[in-house]
Amino acid sequence: MSEASLQRLREVHAQMKTELHRAIVGQDQVIDQILLAILTRGHALLVGVPGLAKTLLISSLSKTLDLRFARIQFTPDLMPSDITGTEILQIDGTTGAREFRFVPGPLFANVVLADEINRTPPKTQAALLEAMVERQVTSAGVRHELPDPFFVLATQNPIEQEGTYPLPEAQLDRFMFLIQVGYPTLDEEREILRRTTGGAMETPRAVVGAAELKQLQDAIRAIPVADHVYDYVLALSRGTRVGGTQPLPFVQQWVSWGAGPRASQFLILGAKAHAALAGRTHVAIEDVKAVVHPVLRHRIVTNYSAQAEGITSDIVIDRLLQEIDAGGKVGLGVPGVKQS
Repeated sequence: MSEASLQRLREVHAQMKTELHRAIVGQDQVIDQILLAILTRGHALLVGVPGLAKTLLISSLSKTLDLRFARIQFTPDLMPSDITGTEILQIDGTTGAREFRFVPGPLFANVVLADEINRTPPKTQAALLEAMVERQVTSAGVRHELPDPFFVLATQNPIEQEGTYPLPEAQLDRFMFLIQVGYPTLDEEREILRRTTGGAMETPRAVVGAAELKQLQDAIRAIPVADHVYDYVLALSRGTRVGGTQPLPFVQQWVSWGAGPRASQFLILGAKAHAALAGRTHVAIEDVKAVVHPVLRHRIVTNYSAQAEGITSDIVIDRLLQEIDAGGKVGLGVPGVKQS
């Protein structure tokens, strides 16, 4: 990555954060993680209780990108064609000829807000899954490519699960990050009250367009990664798996299923973007650690024993970071895992 590209990337990142803070108070870590996903062509799932400005954050983000934005409110009666588009019969007024024409749905946008994604049935979730993975939709047997760039930024309420359809593991795995949105601090909440109960709120302005964004994304992917960083990432991902040749005791005790290869890919991509924003032209171990929680937390399935003890996937990740040392001896078949 050239110094010019690195400098421009940091300028764009700083400008986007400044514009977002016109509408959003606090939530710096959440904003940083969303921007990391955007810069690496990834999708993100925001999980938090109602009223934490998840939807406002994503809609404000879309204003900082000179891209097409669409919001889909997911409900139990939403059909796949409601989001992908449908075929309609069109009659030529002159000749009377009839033909079917595809009318694109809201998925044909650059930034798609999937609001309350777990409230729609599995068949509609499956239609969204095709769009996220293959960046296309299929209607009447015909494939239609989605615009580039394409991001799905979804929200989910973790406390109200009645009448919902939990996302399958296959779809969760397609989200690069699972971002937890927490409550604001006292000072932040006071500022929220000042802004939202007074005059008109400020609107973020566009910072970057599609062409430049794609150039920055390509520049991030070109950042080199040393072998010891690859080894560290493999140690983290493989360390979550119960079926390894030498599974870590606490993983065997608490985990049903661990992370797959896609987790390793996203750890590398997230670390590259984090390194670039930190002003480095190479990836360090600290860059991997900075993104390990949002990448792994939805890819680790804890068992009943862990749930009974109040052990979450984040606690498993914290323990994993303690056990795995990038300079340690070989364990689990990869460098960097301490023997227990």
